[in-house]
Amino acid sequence: MKITEKEVRYVAGLANLTLSDTETAKLQADLDGILQHMDRLNEVDTTGVEPMSQVLFEAGETATLRADLPVPPLGNQAALANAPQPGAGYFKVPIVIER
Repeated sequence: MKITEKEVRYVAGLANLTLSDTETAKLQADLDGILQHMDRLNEVDTTGVEPMSQVLFEAGETATLRADLPVPPLGNQAALANAPQPGAGYFKVPIVIER
């Protein structure tokens, strides 16, 4: 395997996840499969293939994208109008990370 259990547990710790041994083993296998797939993609010969600068293209009348028009900002008061606990012009939220 390319990815170790220690690396899986490290990444899980960064995501603030507590994984069981079974979950760690499954995640290790899944991540290893992803890395193997990336290795296969790296073996593809891309000689002569121009890199794409963007995935969007001119589509004329069939374009499904709306025009990008500037609009006035929402404003602080309107943004906080439905907030359960607004305070001093900000959203108040509970603490989610305690380390």
